Amino acid sequence: MSEHTALTSNFIHDEIDKDLKEGVYPSIHTRFPPEPNGYLHLGHAKAIIINFTTAEKYNGKCNLRFDDTNPVKEDTEYVEAIQDDIKWLGFHWDDRMYYASEYFPKLYDFAVQLIKLGKAYVCDLSADEMREMRGDFNRLGENSPYRDRSVEENLDLLERMKKGEFAEGERVLRAKIDMKHVKVLMRDPVMYRISHTEHHNTGDDWCIYPMYDFAHPLSDAIEGITHSLCSKEFEERRELYDWFVREVELFDQKPRQIEFARLNVTDTVMSKRLLLKLVQDQVVDGWDDPRMPTLRGMRRRGFTPTALRNFIEAAGVSKSDSLVEFANLEHFVREDLKPTAKRVMGVLDPLKVVITNYPEGETEWLEVENNQDNEAMGNRQIPFSREIYVERDDFMEVPEKKYFRLFPGNEVRLKGAYFIKCNDFVKNEKGEVTEIHCTYDPETKSGSGFTGRKVKATLHWVSKDHSEKAEIRLYDSIYKTEGNHMVFNENSLIVKKDCYVEPCLKDAKPEEKFQFYRHGYFTRDNVSEDLVFNLTVSIKAPYKNK
Repeated sequence: MSEHTALTSNFIHDEIDKDLKEGVYPSIHTRFPPEPNGYLHLGHAKAIIINFTTAEKYNGKCNLRFDDTNPVKEDTEYVEAIQDDIKWLGFHWDDRMYYASEYFPKLYDFAVQLIKLGKAYVCDLSADEMREMRGDFNRLGENSPYRDRSVEENLDLLERMKKGEFAEGERVLRAKIDMKHVKVLMRDPVMYRISHTEHHNTGDDWCIYPMYDFAHPLSDAIEGITHSLCSKEFEERRELYDWFVREVELFDQKPRQIEFARLNVTDTVMSKRLLLKLVQDQVVDGWDDPRMPTLRGMRRRGFTPTALRNFIEAAGVSKSDSLVEFANLEHFVREDLKPTAKRVMGVLDPLKVVITNYPEGETEWLEVENNQDNEAMGNRQIPFSREIYVERDDFMEVPEKKYFRLFPGNEVRLKGAYFIKCNDFVKNEKGEVTEIHCTYDPETKSGSGFTGRKVKATLHWVSKDHSEKAEIRLYDSIYKTEGNHMVFNENSLIVKKDCYVEPCLKDAKPEEKFQFYRHGYFTRDNVSEDLVFNLTVSIKAPYKNK
């Protein structure tokens, strides 16, 4: 039984059902084919989930294939990162991991086959000349003067290209289709170009490399892929995809390309160009910055694979573009973490409280639940002493209307501890409150069954002498949606260095997740060796200072 629930039936599954019923394919075989030239992001997650879960639904197979046909931009760093990210999402390809570069000898043979069939030729035009003669949407293309070379001359030139006799840009191999075609893409596209660049997988074995539009469909055909499931920007390339597979004339079973709408999310930019610029300009501290929509950025921030899968499931699979709220993703993160995250106390903006009637030097260990919604998580001990920290905005010298926290003469409950009453406070020479003096009522201990009176506010706190100092990083989307535009968010990261958390968090493991009372869900940073917690998603407080 699969560990995943297949995506809710959609138009892709309807098409597959039809293909199976008509006997077009005996079984289903999909693939996820990233180019190893960058890190996977939220948009890739949709393609991963669709391809793997579709294969699972039909008891089929799903390959991982790296379409590594451009050595200038590709690197083993990305190959390893992509594998790691897919595993983190919870998917496995078993022994079905391939590289398009493994097919270079076969692809070269296919190119030879097309030349012999009169469907490909070597062209000496420069890139600019080729672009001009190809025309555009308003102007038909013109045939290259090299289009009618003989089969023998084309085979000889291609072989010499392969041997490295020509400089980069001096010659290319083009498909011979139709320079008057309504689609510019179909006007004799390039199949091979010269690049004297070492390849991450094949080294210096080759100096000519197949173009993506040539290698991609034929790699699918080689692997026996039945359904090429891809995002909608590939729709215009489907005709060329089918042309190469058909014209090679070597495949009895041909893959079928089906496109789905891209995942568009508010407050989220998934342009590789813009994301690269953020990294290069050091606006973020790398591809795994928790503000980045990369899978490793979201992982570092604390988003869970389950939440991502549920979010994409809820967004649905359709042909029509739509815009999904980022808040929906946050909702699924909260739902996933609510029953599993330990609920602890962390004070982000500490204000010292002295409990004047509590014995000096005494420490009391109080038992509290780790998660009130999950008894199986058990209890823990927290220290209580004379001096504690509370949040600075939990005190007001002159309270506003409906403010029920600490102010002179008011009583509140400390989470898991006692009632305390504010008596007075101390200010520094700048007029800032630096210390609050309170008294506690020992009869009001949490869990004692005290019912003598009620208070309207419960505050989180930590013991001053037992808490751990931590750095808290508050994250928000690096871009915000305003109308039809995306604007840079200057407050996408707020770092708080002088925060204090319960002593149990000292041993928190990288990526371990917690709920900080009244603040939200936080994750122990997986990069910093210091005690750093990243805000995953917030919890809105019932009161906010004006």
